[in-house]
Amino acid sequence: MLYKTAQEWRDADRRKVVLFGMSGLGKTHLSNMLRADGDWFHYSIDYRIGTRYMGEYISDLYKREAMKVPLLRELLMTDSIYIGSNITFNNLAPLASYLGKPGDPEKGGLSFDEYMTRQRQHEEAETLALLDTPHFIDRSEGLYGYPHFVCDSGGSICELVDPANPDDAILRALADSALMVWLKGDEAHTEELVRRFSKAPKPMYYQPDFLVAKWQDYLRDKGVAEDRVDPDDFVRWTYSQALAHRQPRYAAMAEWGVTITPEDVARVKSPEDFIDLIGEAIDRQNQR
Repeated sequence: MLYKTAQEWRDADRRKVVLFGMSGLGKTHLSNMLRADGDWFHYSIDYRIGTRYMGEYISDLYKREAMKVPLLRELLMTDSIYIGSNITFNNLAPLASYLGKPGDPEKGGLSFDEYMTRQRQHEEAETLALLDTPHFIDRSEGLYGYPHFVCDSGGSICELVDPANPDDAILRALADSALMVWLKGDEAHTEELVRRFSKAPKPMYYQPDFLVAKWQDYLRDKGVAEDRVDPDDFVRWTYSQALAHRQPRYAAMAEWGVTITPEDVARVKSPEDFIDLIGEAIDRQNQR
């Protein structure tokens, strides 16, 4: 670990952490709280994906739809209007809407092939955004003068890494630069996470083999054709399946750092509380 002891963490001039875990457990909440203090740079992986690496895909989708409207087509062709997404740390809807959902086109569904194409785009974008973390750690201090850094990773990070490989490129880049912190959920959180996801879907990448298998399972269990799948029902169902699939992957990643829980996060009201919480987590890890 980057900080070998709790005291080393507390005494550090620069504290750097990567928060990871399922979406909805408090990563962005913690990051926003730390950023609001003024001493922490908040690097959002999903924001980086949606602006730097997939921003053109997103804006082109909007332009393609606008070109179907004669007035907007004329204005676009004469560079009279600008169309783009307004993605923010707390509003990732433009990225989620681009990734889309497979199923019935009359319900806004994509063909499964197109959905998989966009999944591959997201895989590449998330990989690059994660590998950008060391650069942003240096940039946050060198350009902006922030003493501390928090990386708010996406819920899909566990699909992109091999925790058993000590030379995994992504984990090596992250763990060499910051302390890995797992927000560990459990079965008690599953229902609430699914409810939140249903209300406001987050951008989500799944490994191709997992996604193809779940698509086939869904078609068989529901007895529906591909173009009659309810897109909303499929993504909710797949997300709930992914919770169990991802838990052991996160647990393996936790060996690269420390673990906290949503209950721990709920007690954090200030950066000082967060520093104490991570110090306690380092002590627990060292006692194992």
